[in-house]
Amino acid sequence: MQVADAIFFIVILIVSVVIHEVSHGFVAERFGDDTARRAGRLTLNPLKHLDIFGSIILPLVLVLTHSPFLFGWAKPVPYNPNNLSNRKWGTFWVSAAGVLSNFFLAIFFGIILRFLVAQGGSPQAVYIISSIVLINIGLGIFNLIPIPPLDGSKILFSLLPESSYSILVFLERYSLILLLIFIFFLSSYLFPILSFLYYLITGITI
Repeated sequence: MQVADAIFFIVILIVSVVIHEVSHGFVAERFGDDTARRAGRLTLNPLKHLDIFGSIILPLVLVLTHSPFLFGWAKPVPYNPNNLSNRKWGTFWVSAAGVLSNFFLAIFFGIILRFLVAQGGSPQAVYIISSIVLINIGLGIFNLIPIPPLDGSKILFSLLPESSYSILVFLERYSLILLLIFIFFLSSYLFPILSFLYYLITGITI
């Protein structure tokens, strides 16, 4: 049953991260950059987006080790900030699009979950929908962390003055180390935020 659960969660995660990445590409195109479309990445086909470590290996390890927080990523959808009609706000909205897509999915399925619970829906349906909500809240929160290459870093630095460039260089230089430290030692501190947002969206305590 543990392996079946792992596969189930990873499938939900993959679909969610694919929607996340495609959202980046669509918003970039709205701001004038069609790099993602020319690269064939404006598709929901998961095979175009999978990152072996971020989409499969890391989520599998987190599920099997009973991590309180499940997250992962897909290959970033490419975009060229030089093609954006407004580089500052284009970068901001392109970066924010993925996070917003995950929170939108969480809210959408959270409304469905509230209806299911109120109508006495089957435990299996409640379990599936609640898993979708939880995973998308987790992805939204995780991607707001200001460590490259996560969206939070791009959102933050699109708003900061150019004088903060040295901080960005430092974070990019040590991004892998910082990200791994966060994932394996600090990610549990995000659980209270996830629990609060889950309750806010669904009315259910976890």
